[in-house]
Amino acid sequence: MTQELEIEFKNVLTKQQYETLLKKFHVSNEMIVHQTNHYFDTKEFRLKELFSGLRIRVTNKKIVCTLKERTATNTHLETTDVITREQADLMLTGRGFFAESVKIRLSQLGVPVEHLHHFGTLSTERVEISHKGGTLVFDHSFYLNCDDYEVEYETNEENRGRKVFENFLKENDIPQKAADKKIARFMSALKMQKG
Repeated sequence: MTQELEIEFKNVLTKQQYETLLKKFHVSNEMIVHQTNHYFDTKEFRLKELFSGLRIRVTNKKIVCTLKERTATNTHLETTDVITREQADLMLTGRGFFAESVKIRLSQLGVPVEHLHHFGTLSTERVEISHKGGTLVFDHSFYLNCDDYEVEYETNEENRGRKVFENFLKENDIPQKAADKKIARFMSALKMQKG
């Protein structure tokens, strides 16, 4: 189990802005990591009410279950457990919950794991680059017949990170347009699809 504060800034990109940034930072195909996020909540969307999100993230290196809880506008507390492929498959089909630290935290929040269900999947092509004491992240995400682009800046210090990110956007002629969390974008698309 790991538990850490995540401070990040996010901005929407157009396809052209995304492709320009990949060229500017000399991103090769080998630098692009494919990840798949499987999202969970209760049928009443209790986690959403708590400004939280629960996911299983699958990459070619590992599988983790993470509970993200918003603690401030750009800050989240993340509780993460590494799980196996078999455990992930069982969790996705509602046949157990094997992320013990996440389970404890969910219990503290009053969210029983037996009320959770898997409600969707989002895949992302991700590039991470060290940049001025933090990490720049370029994401191209695919979900529910949608795809979108964003840039994130992950940092350990909010005020300095905000300045670095705002300067990055200015230097690259990218208008400020805050991006919702991936889970929120997924939920909006799901709601529209259900009409």
